[in-house]
Amino acid sequence: MSFQLDHAATLVALVDEGSFERTARSLHVTPSAVSQRIHAMEEAIGSVLVQRTTPVVPTQAGRVALRYARQLLLVSADATRALRLDGGRPAVEHGGGEDGEAASSAPLTIPIAVNGDSLATWFLGALAGARDRIDAVYDIRREDEELATRLLRRGEVMAAITTTAKPVQGCTSTALGMMRYRAVSSPDFCERWRRDPGDEPAGAASDTASGWPLRLPSPMVNFDRSDTLQQRYLDSVLHRRAHPPSHYVPAAQDFGDAIVLGLGWGLLPDQQADAWLRTGRLVELMPGSSVRVPLYWQRWKLPSDALEMLSETVVAHAAKSLLQSE
Repeated sequence: MSFQLDHAATLVALVDEGSFERTARSLHVTPSAVSQRIHAMEEAIGSVLVQRTTPVVPTQAGRVALRYARQLLLVSADATRALRLDGGRPAVEHGGGEDGEAASSAPLTIPIAVNGDSLATWFLGALAGARDRIDAVYDIRREDEELATRLLRRGEVMAAITTTAKPVQGCTSTALGMMRYRAVSSPDFCERWRRDPGDEPAGAASDTASGWPLRLPSPMVNFDRSDTLQQRYLDSVLHRRAHPPSHYVPAAQDFGDAIVLGLGWGLLPDQQADAWLRTGRLVELMPGSSVRVPLYWQRWKLPSDALEMLSETVVAHAAKSLLQSE
């Protein structure tokens, strides 16, 4: 593939923005110019790149082209930075206007898939630590850590925090450490739902022996319908399948607030739970019992100063923020 730089930037913007009109506004061109650039790329490749839906969806060929376009822009941004450090002044930068003049200098956009708990606790600190080293802005896609690898495969992100050690094709994988989760609830919720072994029916003897302190079915809080952490933990404690009612609260801070306010019990990472446990707003339901979720940093293998510096900062910050292997 041989893409013009402004065409590559247009494809990336179109997929990210989701429509020809928003893409035109972001690139300071007309929707007709966006359409012409995409059509020119499709003519050159001989394949349709995007489905003209709302939002725009890349085709299979479009996902291949999208990954290539992002890599092209990444290499271009690295070269631009190197020329500036050497005292040079690049003549043209990507994303120029319709009149052919160079666009004003804009930082590289790095899309990253990050799970909600990392985003709410430690990951933004890593980005802040890199702000003086990297001239970039970040397009963070909040995604379950078990599903983030699919965004890497589609070329929609350049890096991701995942629970998968095996690298996606074309990527490297680096262990970051582990997030430890503990089962917690508000004191009032725990008291209201506390199990009284004397009131248990004969068939519940195994539940009593498990040490789980709450009556069933005590409500639990899940992040969303793809969040199975609470369910898996409860099943492992009870040694059988349980079916408690669930609240769904799809924001990390609000998730913790829902537990503090007594809507249900749930698993919170140490970084979020510790302060509430110290002040007595939460109690630990199974002291000594926890779930440890290993996290990995997967990034494109493409040589890039920006990605390399970002990766170094993320790995270093994770080493201070996450549990490390003993």
